[in-house]
Amino acid sequence: MALGAVASAAGLAVDDRVLVDAPIWAKPFKFYLSFTVYGLSLAWMLAQSTRGRRAGWWAGNVVVATSLVEMAIITGQVVRGKRSHFNVETPLDQTLFTAMGITVIVLWAATLVIALLLLRTRFADRATAWAIRGGVMIALAGAGVGFLMTLPSAEQRAGGTESPDVIGAHSVGVPDGGPSMPLTGWSTTGGDLRIPHFVGMHALQLIPLFLMALVVLAPRIARFRDAGLRLRLIRVVTIGYAGVVALTTWQALRGQPLVHPDAVTLVATGALLVAVAAGVGVALRRPPAPTPVPQESEPPSLSKEFTV
Repeated sequence: MALGAVASAAGLAVDDRVLVDAPIWAKPFKFYLSFTVYGLSLAWMLAQSTRGRRAGWWAGNVVVATSLVEMAIITGQVVRGKRSHFNVETPLDQTLFTAMGITVIVLWAATLVIALLLLRTRFADRATAWAIRGGVMIALAGAGVGFLMTLPSAEQRAGGTESPDVIGAHSVGVPDGGPSMPLTGWSTTGGDLRIPHFVGMHALQLIPLFLMALVVLAPRIARFRDAGLRLRLIRVVTIGYAGVVALTTWQALRGQPLVHPDAVTLVATGALLVAVAAGVGVALRRPPAPTPVPQESEPPSLSKEFTV
């Protein structure tokens, strides 16, 4: 996947073709990068699992195989100058899009198997358990948002769309390919389901990274040496992150762009921020648990699971 990202970057540099108002190699570049970090994250999480190692090995290989099939189709369609997603223009295009849908379902199911194995794994550090399990479960929910994109829009169901060869869309309330944000390409005139899809899937990296940051800062900030405090903060961050995924999904389904929220969305966002801030405040106010004096033969360790 990393090599594919490099090749796609070269395509962006030398191929000036545009598809759906975006550079034609932008989609495979983003997908290759996303699969790179996704695969690395799942591999690290599988290494933490102590239950069902053989099932985890098979699930990991299924993720690899389905990812490769999906990227082969996406890249092949770019070479042909065709859309990979939602394209039913010809029998070949429809077959390739159907194949992509099947690989995504299988990939999601394999990730679910990994998540179940992680739920059964016993971690010595409870904050580590929350970070890994919360990250993978929210990532599954974020990936599930992608299935909503494959459903025909209201205009497509009514037969009033200008592109009868397309079924499904990233955007809600507006056609794909309209005014968009730089870099991300997210719509600025309507809802965009890619936002909760992206935010949700990257919980797999961001929540464990937050815990790693706490562990790294612990030698300098005495409060973070308290395992109980780290657990409480991870719980707040995990629940707050799930709230962001739910909020952005709700906003997108209402056909509302991320950069132009209405009053209701602003109130919901404010309530979520207040709840997270209150949770952090409560976590910090609780006194630290007494630290046992380590034996001389065993130096103190911040976390047996999270070694940085």
